[in-house]
Amino acid sequence: MKIALLGYGKMGREIEKIALTRNHSIVLKIDIDNQNDLNIENLRKADVAIDFSVPSGAYANIMKCFDAGIPIVSGTTGWMDRFDEILEICRTRGTSFFYASNYSIGMNLFFQINRQLAKLMNKIPEYDISMEEIHHIHKLDAPSGTAITLANDILARIDRKKTWELNTPGKNDVINISARREDEVPGIHCIWYDSEVDTLEIRHTAKNRKGLAYGALLAAEYLKDKTGYHTMSDLLKLDEL
Repeated sequence: MKIALLGYGKMGREIEKIALTRNHSIVLKIDIDNQNDLNIENLRKADVAIDFSVPSGAYANIMKCFDAGIPIVSGTTGWMDRFDEILEICRTRGTSFFYASNYSIGMNLFFQINRQLAKLMNKIPEYDISMEEIHHIHKLDAPSGTAITLANDILARIDRKKTWELNTPGKNDVINISARREDEVPGIHCIWYDSEVDTLEIRHTAKNRKGLAYGALLAAEYLKDKTGYHTMSDLLKLDEL
């Protein structure tokens, strides 16, 4: 499979390492220094594109892949204000788009655990809910896309919580998300259910970027000959669990 990497930072390089071990080739590498190379002619040399760029460039990168007619796997977060627009364009054009806020297989299992726990805790109002995410100092968005996914999954199942907010504790109907940026931390996500008598905590800790890169590459392999919008639930068949 021929892959275009849109964003050739630490994640792009990690994806490249794993791709080469799986007998794929990288035919295009786009970074800040060669943006002019991101054009339809070059994109059409690839079977699929993987985007781990920056929030400000994600929408344009996806649209260029749509214009070139190649499948695009997006792992960039922080641009969700245009997400519904991308889904509609994908549907009307019959293009291929795969998105996840986190490509780690372990985190996607954690998403499942979070949804199931929220269903149980909806019946027990004595527990308040809060969250924390910790990432490296280079991460541009806060809270993380993963934290937002976790919070929205809770909100869909906990009647007493109406929204999430960043760093605003003490509101009864709000899930407070604390976001911290420390050193080179790949990613830590914690969810607490706290009452007067005990605390229940679930946590996912990423040890490095390899799990994210591997998941993104699996998504690219999965998407290559498909159309429409796809997620990690489709790839891992989580809805069947």
